[in-house]
Amino acid sequence: MSFGRSALLGLSAISLVSSPVVAQAATSPALRVGSDVEDSESVAGMGILIPIIAVLAIVLIAVAVNDSDSPTSP
Repeated sequence: MSFGRSALLGLSAISLVSSPVVAQAATSPALRVGSDVEDSESVAGMGILIPIIAVLAIVLIAVAVNDSDSPTSP
């Protein structure tokens, strides 16, 4: 049992050490090519709507959580 555990520990250590090296060697330098940008401003009106919905959701959750009618003093 001890040998199996030591072998597993050694293999996992080798795997952790060698994975960044293998990943770096696997990447090849690629040319960066730009893409056409058409209608990129089509969702510009959604910029303020999403934060408003998020704030509204947070307020509604806070109200739902604090909806207790019991007195705070014993």
